[in-house]
Amino acid sequence: MDAAFWMGGRLATGLEEISSDIECLSQPGFRAVIGSFENQWMIAKFSKVVDAPLPKTLTEWEPIAASTWRSSLSQSEYCEYVGRIKKRIEFGDVYQVNACRILETDNHENTNLLALAHKIAEGNPSPFASYFSLPGLEIASASPERFISLRNGIVVSSPIKGTSANENFLEKDRAENLMIVDLIRNDLSSTAKTGTVTTPRLLATEKHPGLFHLVSDVRSELAEGENIVTLLRAMMPPGSVSGAPKSSALRIISDNEGERGPYCGAIGWVENGQAEIAVGIRTFWQKNGILKFGTGAGITWGSDPLSEWEETELKAHRLIGLTSK
Repeated sequence: MDAAFWMGGRLATGLEEISSDIECLSQPGFRAVIGSFENQWMIAKFSKVVDAPLPKTLTEWEPIAASTWRSSLSQSEYCEYVGRIKKRIEFGDVYQVNACRILETDNHENTNLLALAHKIAEGNPSPFASYFSLPGLEIASASPERFISLRNGIVVSSPIKGTSANENFLEKDRAENLMIVDLIRNDLSSTAKTGTVTTPRLLATEKHPGLFHLVSDVRSELAEGENIVTLLRAMMPPGSVSGAPKSSALRIISDNEGERGPYCGAIGWVENGQAEIAVGIRTFWQKNGILKFGTGAGITWGSDPLSEWEETELKAHRLIGLTSK
């Protein structure tokens, strides 16, 4: 379909311009936002925004054989990566790192992802599901994670850390969530009014399709002179998919992974100082007939490499399965 953005029951059409300059988010109007993990931005201004369901599709999804998906890291390579992270933790360089891999497959039979977005909406509903179509890039996301919600100067970020096939979480999961909550609190504090950073919800269990998550909420009030641009500069890339300390984790990720792109970045909208932006996880994106999907796990000292690999498989299983039906 033509350039469009859909998220949370809002449909934006009438593309006016595309910018890579994050400063444009401080200007009036509705803009859909894609921020890559590497802090590259694609920001689309739309002229028409209405309350509407996901647009209808006239084509059926052509199934993709599960065997055609390729991983950027094999099981043994991923387990070795986890081992290297644990060594860095042992040396005191870092406390937690989100270790990811990218799956990809040829997808020349499906010229757009709108039909896949409908399959996701039916088979894996999520609170921050979105669809984004721009020249040269298309995204269908089932993100369950709020990165930034900004309303009237109030900011809420809801990091997810801890994943399980049932409601029984390991102590490692709780410790990891607390580490990332501290990181988010630190990121928010640089743009917050003094004393306004709080944690109104901590270690809550949420049920999502096929798995359970531990989720916390971190809240702040923007200080005078701060806005969505300064907030994003302080928060990117999202802490829950980076690690702690963030600077050390980003160096380790850079040394061991290729480019993540929209995966683990930011996907959402900004309009006249208000914003709703999700973390770019559980997300498909397509360029030049290549369909990609990312999956990862948070690594701590208590991590077992094979168990972490299995967590990445659990996160990918349901959504990758939808592409083969």
